[in-house]
Amino acid sequence: MAFSTLSIPRLPLLLHIQRPKFSFLTSKLQTPFDQFPHLSTLNPRHHQRSSMKAQASVSDLGIVERAVQLIQSSPPTWQSALLSNIIIFTLGSPLLVTGLSLSGIGAAFLLGTLTWRAFGSSGFLLVATYFVIGTAATKVKMAQKEAQGVAEKRKGRRGPGSVIGSSAAGCVCAFLSINGVGGEAFTRLWELAFVASFCTKLSDTVSSEIGKAYGKTTYLVTTLKVVPRGTEGAVSAEGTLAGLLASVLLAFVGYLKGQINVPGAAICVIAAQIANFGESLIGASLQEKEGFRWLNNDVVNVINISLGSILAVLMQKIILQS
Repeated sequence: MAFSTLSIPRLPLLLHIQRPKFSFLTSKLQTPFDQFPHLSTLNPRHHQRSSMKAQASVSDLGIVERAVQLIQSSPPTWQSALLSNIIIFTLGSPLLVTGLSLSGIGAAFLLGTLTWRAFGSSGFLLVATYFVIGTAATKVKMAQKEAQGVAEKRKGRRGPGSVIGSSAAGCVCAFLSINGVGGEAFTRLWELAFVASFCTKLSDTVSSEIGKAYGKTTYLVTTLKVVPRGTEGAVSAEGTLAGLLASVLLAFVGYLKGQINVPGAAICVIAAQIANFGESLIGASLQEKEGFRWLNNDVVNVINISLGSILAVLMQKIILQS
């Protein structure tokens, strides 16, 4: 009885103290879904936004994948050539403006597109290597060249005339390859001539620019008379050696990319040196002379690289026949 007397009066108080309070749950359940980050997936609007983002991501990945597949098209197409050049010229614009004027960049874009269509990424890499080395050689001792009056105009930034003059023979080879002139037997021959044309032009550019910068003694090829640096038709030992090494380097790039084999690389180097000697003869005897005012530097460039390409083709034919 004592136990019941003591416990019964306390029972209501105990029940009152332990009564659970669920009011906070009720208030929370009445709040929007956005206030519960861990339950936000239950929100239809959030689910719709997530679905739209996922679809956009899949769409972007699809576009990138199609672009990569287009660039890797084999054989190359005009679409792959155009897309590749747009991407490369956009990313490489800071470098391009150091060596080309705006109109020169436009001409180079056409050259790059044609080159990619004809010879793929290998041909484009060859031309890009030519541009980088040629631009670097042109910039060597620019202040000294300007003071002596032998520097290229616009601080070495080439215009469209220079781009066309330097690539005319290569463009012809590209067109011949694209149109399958001569059939399968001539396909590799046009590629050899293409490589030879740029080996010739790079050798000419480097020998001229390094000769103007470092040539100790400059001789006129027709008379061996000592003349000032930068004289048309003049050569120096330093410039000639640098030009030879430049043609070897570019021919090696062509070999690494599978455009030419070892004998083909040797042919390109030899053809380049013979063509450059012929260019020096033309410069010394005819360029800027009376009756030959039309024979400016761009025209001489076309003759030079065309001679290099033709010599390479003839030498290759002779080797194949023998």
